[in-house]
Amino acid sequence: MIEKLQTQWQSGENIYDAYINDSDLIGTHFRYGFVVNLTDWMAGEGKDVTLPTLDIDDFIGKSFTTGPDGKLYQLPDQQFANLYWFRYDWFQRPELKKRFKDKYGYDLGVPVNWSAYEDIAEFFTNDVKEIDGKVVYGHNDYGKKAPDLGWRFTDAWLSMAGAGDKGIPNGKPVDEWGIRVDGCTPVGASVTRGGAANGPAAKYSLRKYMEWLRKYAPPGALGMDFYQYLPFLAKGNVAQQIFWYTAFTATMVEPGPTVNADGTPKWRMAPSPHGPYWEEGMKLGYQDTGSWTLMNSTPVDRRKAAWLFAQFTVAKSVSLKKAHTGLTIVRDSDINHQSFTDRAPKLGGLVEFYRSPARVSWTPTGTNVPDYPKLAQLWWQNIGEAVAGEVTVDRAMDNLAGEMDKVMARIARSGAQKECGPKLNDEKDAQYWFDQPGSPKPKLANEKPKGETVDYDSLIKAWREGRVK
Repeated sequence: MIEKLQTQWQSGENIYDAYINDSDLIGTHFRYGFVVNLTDWMAGEGKDVTLPTLDIDDFIGKSFTTGPDGKLYQLPDQQFANLYWFRYDWFQRPELKKRFKDKYGYDLGVPVNWSAYEDIAEFFTNDVKEIDGKVVYGHNDYGKKAPDLGWRFTDAWLSMAGAGDKGIPNGKPVDEWGIRVDGCTPVGASVTRGGAANGPAAKYSLRKYMEWLRKYAPPGALGMDFYQYLPFLAKGNVAQQIFWYTAFTATMVEPGPTVNADGTPKWRMAPSPHGPYWEEGMKLGYQDTGSWTLMNSTPVDRRKAAWLFAQFTVAKSVSLKKAHTGLTIVRDSDINHQSFTDRAPKLGGLVEFYRSPARVSWTPTGTNVPDYPKLAQLWWQNIGEAVAGEVTVDRAMDNLAGEMDKVMARIARSGAQKECGPKLNDEKDAQYWFDQPGSPKPKLANEKPKGETVDYDSLIKAWREGRVK
């Protein structure tokens, strides 16, 4: 799909009349000018085919598809967050709670930080070992060198560790890709240019990912890709997973080893734990927002027809049914409908999460990334080399940051992105940037503070009452 999108940009020929693509491309779309500005379209050429009842403000992902110019470039069609998943039933067992408390000095519960996640992974993998006659694991992940390894990291893993700056929906001036901007202008990914893609927090995040994959995940996880590792949760032998897309809720509530006889899940979803570099005010995780996108190269009559169909797929007359089927909710009015209140006990926390003010801390890739297709492919290639043991973590992240800078330099020379295109900072000693406020952040003396957990039922109560925690 991305190849078709790029071909249409470059050739100016109309391949498709509309696309659904991730809002992760928002930084690409608003800079190149190939995409229709929907704000102006709905008020101008497309006004006669825009539904009076579309209600743009009802879309919960509206901010994700808005450019720095305040214009809407994409219309959300489906979205899902990346949250923490765990076996609620196991975490409630008195004997396991006592063993954990005796060993670690704090309660077994939803991990607030990565230290607690690691302790829980260690506990289930190496202390508990078996539950009800079945071998269990304290972590689940994948490590095969393939394109899906890239989104394992670009989907906000560095931000979860704390690599970027404060800011919602994305850190400013440094985002979760480690790219710094000056206004709307990307100025570098390397620490020496003020970026954070190869800073201490980024390198820490890769080390922890590799350590947990080898020590606590099921056998063979290192050689699995995204699609191969998914079934492990449904098999019922994983205690927790730090990186879980709520898009899979619909399949996880089907009858099986992780669902009770009455249809309620044995598992729950909860906020993602954060690393030691994370600070209040930063995004806490990723949220995918697949969105309708129109091209300027599409003839107006065909564009209008496509726009009518796009609106049909998200119109209030159909969106509630669609939300219940796929559980990838895009409208406030849908998630707050009584039917979701009735269904909430069987959805493991999904309804409570999307109704809570906490949801704003999970966001897609933002506008700092000037060319998502060109930059995204660098991630899996460089990280894959570290995971495979071909290079060190330091070398992998240094190479990644350097290669992103090279791509941005080429975009700058081309002049294709005009006033918001990249313009790299001159390199300075890394210490200069570490001495500045915010990101990039210097290495912490202690990257494993004491573990901290929260009681899940107390957390859900807070969400239901409209509190973050």
